[in-house]
Amino acid sequence: MSALQPEPLELRLYDSAVHAVVPLAPTAIPGVVKIYLCGATVQGSPHIGHMRSAIAFDVLRRWLERCGQQVVLIRNVTDIDDKILAKSAAADPPVPWWAWAQRHEREFDAAYRALGVQPPTYEPRATGHIPEMIDLISRLIERGHAYVGSPGNVYFDVASLPGYGSLTNQRPQDLTSTEEESQVDAAVEAGKRDPRDFALWKAAKTGEPADAAWDTPWGRGRPGWHLECSAMSHRYLGEKFDIHGGGIDLRFPHHENEQAQSHGAGWGFAKHWVHNAWVTIKGEKMSKSLGNSLVVSELLCHHEPAVLRLALGTVHHRSTVEFSEESLADAAALWERLTGALLRAREVSTAIDAADTAALRARALPTEFTAAMDEDLNLAGAMTVVHATLKRLNMALANSGQPGAAHAGFAAAQDASGAATSSTATDSSDLVTGTALDLRAQLDVLGLDPLAEPWRASVLGAGGASGADAAMSALDHLVTVLIGERAQARAARDWARADALRDQLTAAGVVVEDSASGARWHLG
Repeated sequence: MSALQPEPLELRLYDSAVHAVVPLAPTAIPGVVKIYLCGATVQGSPHIGHMRSAIAFDVLRRWLERCGQQVVLIRNVTDIDDKILAKSAAADPPVPWWAWAQRHEREFDAAYRALGVQPPTYEPRATGHIPEMIDLISRLIERGHAYVGSPGNVYFDVASLPGYGSLTNQRPQDLTSTEEESQVDAAVEAGKRDPRDFALWKAAKTGEPADAAWDTPWGRGRPGWHLECSAMSHRYLGEKFDIHGGGIDLRFPHHENEQAQSHGAGWGFAKHWVHNAWVTIKGEKMSKSLGNSLVVSELLCHHEPAVLRLALGTVHHRSTVEFSEESLADAAALWERLTGALLRAREVSTAIDAADTAALRARALPTEFTAAMDEDLNLAGAMTVVHATLKRLNMALANSGQPGAAHAGFAAAQDASGAATSSTATDSSDLVTGTALDLRAQLDVLGLDPLAEPWRASVLGAGGASGADAAMSALDHLVTVLIGERAQARAARDWARADALRDQLTAAGVVVEDSASGARWHLG
């Protein structure tokens, strides 16, 4: 599949609205996919639950681009909200709500960049789109779907929209409220005609910051939580777009209410709904109420960013991620194998390093990998292909006589003289190059190509490698040299020299194992 050929798009995605895997077909312009992703409410520091959603949709975006699609991705920032006002006021000392929001928005941005999440096409803030929200409220009032209560709150009339509840397959008569618990307060509830209605605009309250309110035809106040996403998706993507995404916990009431507002305005809104599952810790959904939220900045003090992305981003987006030290250890071990193989391959061929993103995305992918990704982003199937390609690369490195392969447990094959023929060396080099580029192309789809940004500097040791990594790299080099000298001594039947070299390695804690295909080493 070439990045230069946008048709046909074979991707099928699970649509949360219809509870089925359906083909994705762009709604407006062939070859352009428009996505709205619910981003951060910047009330606090980003945790791994936030990053799970960001990474899941980053992989979707990368796959669409790999399939030749142009992706327009909008990820909003909610920078005015009940929680932001409450937490900024409760801080010691209290800080302005906008400063509180800005501080945490910057933390989110740093976390996205650290974990290799590509920036969205646009990242609008709620406070920057108040005029669009006022226009939308006016439109809903004119169309009979909203009303003004006292003292200036504006509500959506749930009963006025026949299709309300269709996203989550609920009947309005079975509901007692359509508000999230944290958004409910007595002042807002008091003006509702029906407790199932939800707030579009909240009147300013005594004691709240004066600059946390805007003038409207209905009085001074601020937007309800749901209103902003309908207004901003319309502003940047139009009346109808392809995919609305977010965490599964947002389906109700947030996404249901978004859809109601947009449909009430007469807009087609989202053609497909895609939701990612949450992160669990010891079987419990990760949440701040459980006291088990894991803040990204703290995790990055102890784990490489790529390892964190690998742990969160190689599980199917609709499957729960069970986050633990064990899962991080597994991810770290896999990352070491991937980076180690590609670093050894770089020593065989400069072409491996020279390939840029465009070249990788123009490279054909295995049919099994493509089929897995096209079927609802089946990452388990895709990772099976990644593991198989990694195994082939290590075998190619071993057969090429690349000595570093011994560190991975693979023997460096040598003939009796310790040298290979020129044609064999060329063939082996070509095989290493092709297989390494195949591996990079697959990892690029997952945002985990070790030789690309943002991982490259750390992997190559340019200011980002840990002391342990640098030490292992140095050890690998020294051991490789001694094993090569020993192989030459054995080929020359200089057994005393060969034994002396082996004794030096043993004294340093390096165990050398001979086999019919060569020598391998490990630390004793």
